[in-house]
Amino acid sequence: MVNFGKKLMADQVEEWKGYYINYKLMKKMLKQYVQQTQLGDKDREQVLKEFSRILDDQIERIVLFLLQQQGHLASRLEELGEQRTALLEQYDISQVPQLRDSYREVGRDLIKLLRFVDMNATGIRKILKKFDKRFGYKFTDYYVTTRANHPYSQLQQVFKQVGIVAVIGSLSRNLEYLQQHQGSFVSIYDHPSVTLKDPIIDQVNHAVQKLTHATNFTKFLGQHSLIVQEDAQSGSEDLVDDQNQSYHFMSLLLNLVNTFLYMVNTYIIVPTADDYSVSLGAAATVCGIIIGSMAVAQVFSSVYFSAWSNRSYFRPLVFSSIMLFLGNLLYALAYDLNSLIVLLIGRLLCGLGSARAVNRRYISDCVPLKIRLQASAGFVSASALGMACGPALAGFLQMKFKKYSLTFNQSTLPGWVMSIAWLVYLLWLWLTFQEPEHFTETAVNQQPQPSEPGHQTTNLEEGLAQPLILGTEQSQDENAEDNDDNESENSHAPATSIASAYRLLTPSVKVQLLIYFMLKYAMEILLSESSVVTTYYFSWSTSSVAIFLAILGLTVLPVNAIVGSYITNLFEDRQILLASEVMVLIGIIMSFRFTPHYSIPQYVTSALITFVFSEVLEGVNLSLLSRVMSSRLSRGTYNGGLLSTEAGTLARVIADATITAAGYLGPDLLLNVTLLPPLVICIVSIVATLYTYNTLY
Repeated sequence: MVNFGKKLMADQVEEWKGYYINYKLMKKMLKQYVQQTQLGDKDREQVLKEFSRILDDQIERIVLFLLQQQGHLASRLEELGEQRTALLEQYDISQVPQLRDSYREVGRDLIKLLRFVDMNATGIRKILKKFDKRFGYKFTDYYVTTRANHPYSQLQQVFKQVGIVAVIGSLSRNLEYLQQHQGSFVSIYDHPSVTLKDPIIDQVNHAVQKLTHATNFTKFLGQHSLIVQEDAQSGSEDLVDDQNQSYHFMSLLLNLVNTFLYMVNTYIIVPTADDYSVSLGAAATVCGIIIGSMAVAQVFSSVYFSAWSNRSYFRPLVFSSIMLFLGNLLYALAYDLNSLIVLLIGRLLCGLGSARAVNRRYISDCVPLKIRLQASAGFVSASALGMACGPALAGFLQMKFKKYSLTFNQSTLPGWVMSIAWLVYLLWLWLTFQEPEHFTETAVNQQPQPSEPGHQTTNLEEGLAQPLILGTEQSQDENAEDNDDNESENSHAPATSIASAYRLLTPSVKVQLLIYFMLKYAMEILLSESSVVTTYYFSWSTSSVAIFLAILGLTVLPVNAIVGSYITNLFEDRQILLASEVMVLIGIIMSFRFTPHYSIPQYVTSALITFVFSEVLEGVNLSLLSRVMSSRLSRGTYNGGLLSTEAGTLARVIADATITAAGYLGPDLLLNVTLLPPLVICIVSIVATLYTYNTLY
């Protein structure tokens, strides 16, 4: 893999050579500073100030050249505008194609300038991370905080280019006008939904989305699923996109259906778990153990499924289906066997069949980049739909009859229905799933060749697909060094164990995982004890509980749509994160029973606030987690997705155990006792967020 320093030298525009970041010099200065601090010649404060000044000089040179080039492009556009006006006055349509070609030439030069910004922004990101790594000091936090927020910020010119966007707007408007101009006067400003069909503008618009860091609903959902996007030069993306590897739609659909059915399986028993435990001679609050046993098994299944997906996707999905079929069968038979042990074994088997790690990995590795975001959004949508459909389906299963000495009632029917569903899914999987070639096996033989003149345009366009602001780095380039560096090749290898993954966690990442733990804890308490609480205080029927939980589940997609399409364009992710934590805290406080009379409006309102803002918090939390997490956790068995899954699953296990333990204190104390832990954890997470607030970019 060509490291960034060599890539920067190879891809530079020759006539602009003196205006790129001097990456080699910066690395050399870093090595000198390391040696000087080790010898005691300079302290860290001196190094910090000197390196900041050097980086300021580098950025200033880049920005001044950028402004100069923007001015050249603006002058050319002004001249072309005068020519366009003259053509309109003469009404000489024959000259329109030539003028259009002139505008396209400006567009091609604009793409070169965008590539220039891309390369320099990447260089700045990398040199900041190298400083952090060499000195063990969060220089990035200091530098970005002091420079980006300054009113005379030059760093913002690199990462948020208002001038370039204005040039793009002028170019798009005039090209659109010339394309339509056969006597027509359509304007892109009057019709923003009209897409200009021009290859140059298509390339430019693709870059604009990255330049402005636009966050739409699909992207928000994709980040929600924590399927980390890699840079275009990464091995898997080269394989999937550059080598035009096809993907099998039915296999992708089967992964999404697996996600949907698993979430249905998780929540279909929630409205009736307390009645089932009572019918087997246990306390109603044992429902916490029944619901949580699935999560206990998932703690372990997530690891082996993540490892298994390194070699196959088909076999783990088959194993998952078999385990879930058997688990649901035992869950249904436990009633006639009058055995709580059989019921718990059934739920444990269901947890051992959790293949969500495989579903995530399939999308990350086997789906082309151009639709990977949509597939990631589909993953989240399938989860949300399953969460809503599970309780709703339980509400329809309010019947009782016996056949062949087997009892079918509201407690056992969820098990029977899901057994049949997984059996049908297994048959569908066996007949239609296609095992893809493992991407790492072919990537070795398909390494990208050095750039050739004929391929310059393609590489240029591919580079524009990458975000220019601080974000997730590709794993191959993350810690790449030139030959004069003495770092180990393993410095950018994926984590090989939970322990090694934990050592890669910075304070920012730990705080985000704590927040994820907190929100999952709060949601699990709310959902798992809903049946017991509403029955005790409000005498709700199973159908009423099912409808209530289904309504909560149905809020997921609309809330994510609002946050992903509007809220994230108005506020920074870290602002939304902190505000959502505060709202979750308010929801938890409102849930407490302060008086002898506990009303339905209080419960429903507090539950909605807690659940809705937990959903908002989850999406923003995982979005930030994907950006602050080490690139070494973006792939391999012990990846960021696995860590977040383990944190969330552990929270569910502890929450469900809390419900069962609190049940021994009596139903009157259950609500307040189970709300105390999430209250404390939520307060701690807010304090931790404020402590790391300036690191969340």
